[in-house]
Amino acid sequence: MIDIYTDGSCSDNPGPGGWAAIVVQDGRQVELKGSVEGTTSNRMELTAAINGLAHVPEGSEVSIHSDSEYLVNTMTRNWKRRANLDLWHRLDELTAARKVKWVWVEGHSGHPGNERADRLAVEMSACTGRMPRRQGEGPTHFDSSGQVYMVDVSEKQITQRAAVAKGAVKMNPSTLELIERGQAAKGDVLAVAQMAGIMAAKRTSELIPLCHPLRLAGVAVEFQLDRERSVVEITATVKASERTGLEMEALTAVAVSALTIYDMCKAVDRGMKIEGIRLVKKTGGKSGTITLE
Repeated sequence: MIDIYTDGSCSDNPGPGGWAAIVVQDGRQVELKGSVEGTTSNRMELTAAINGLAHVPEGSEVSIHSDSEYLVNTMTRNWKRRANLDLWHRLDELTAARKVKWVWVEGHSGHPGNERADRLAVEMSACTGRMPRRQGEGPTHFDSSGQVYMVDVSEKQITQRAAVAKGAVKMNPSTLELIERGQAAKGDVLAVAQMAGIMAAKRTSELIPLCHPLRLAGVAVEFQLDRERSVVEITATVKASERTGLEMEALTAVAVSALTIYDMCKAVDRGMKIEGIRLVKKTGGKSGTITLE
């Protein structure tokens, strides 16, 4: 069982807001938090639950502990939903993929998990507007006090997004020939590497701590064998309708595909080099299309 303690805060309601979710599993605790400008306390309560649930794998048994009657009673007693329908929709999606128990906790009753979530949410609300948000202002995964947090994307618009990344594995010509002929001892190198890259893209948020769990619509991993340079070139393309970009998913797909090629061929070529993993294009979101090569 995973326990998640959530809370939301808003200075003026509406006004600057903050949220926090404390995820406790097997004695380990992860703190998630974020802030939003021009929001409400109810939206922050929902956002905390959304981010907490998104952090745990589908199929998990989860208890959500919250002092928000608005949140708990709507989920357990079917209170009518008159506002924040976008967040309710996302919460329903996450709940449907997990076994969730909703637990109401009296506010400021001394429970360590809820007290900690309350303090973090209030802190995030207080520092809204002072946190680095734009390129050139510093890392976006640190708040004004230097604490790590997962960037809150709940207020961003869902758009059609895509990302393309590339990389290469340089090897001996004889190794490339084994791959091309399908004669590697471990089997079809490119088929296995392709599957590994696709699976890695889908699990990026479990590998990179502050990445958001995303619902990918498509992942393609392609290979090109360059005999002149003796390399396997890798291209990964990822697509989704989401609130945040897919760069990390594309880069992860390339990296894991390259590692799989190395693993399957290292017995005959320990001098292989993984090279040039980079983003080459992204589309969607506020920044639009960015082409790097």
